[in-house]
Amino acid sequence: MTEKKLVELDIQKILEILPHRYPFVLVDRVTDIVPNQSIRGVKMVSYNEPWVCGHFPGRPIMPGVLIIEALAQIGGILTYASDPVDPSTSLMFFLGIDKAKFRHTVTPGDRLDLFVQVVHHRTNVWKFRGEATVGGTLCAQGELLASIVDREG
Repeated sequence: MTEKKLVELDIQKILEILPHRYPFVLVDRVTDIVPNQSIRGVKMVSYNEPWVCGHFPGRPIMPGVLIIEALAQIGGILTYASDPVDPSTSLMFFLGIDKAKFRHTVTPGDRLDLFVQVVHHRTNVWKFRGEATVGGTLCAQGELLASIVDREG
């Protein structure tokens, strides 16, 4: 059994791993990782985010697709912690999502807690199950499929 590895990856380390940059980095902190098993992290939802003025004016709600993207990004960090690749030569591509459900809204001021666990991993393909919660309330969930590819390909 793999032991839980308590870590705190801050935004600087996250930016070393993920290719994303503002305004598309959707993970602010990683709180713990169990390589090849699971990861937990946080996205602090701010009123300054680019989607706030248009989704929806007067009642901003974080788009579900961005919540799923946050889960995919933290899944990418888990793959790096499990089987490190060189981020300068490799990228993780999001291949698909199954069983996505959106159960509760996420709004500016919320702390979006992200949890992803590995369902299956073979060679360069990973399947994850993810959940996003606010204050213990399930907001979104789904199964994600991703692949590690060469940057040049």
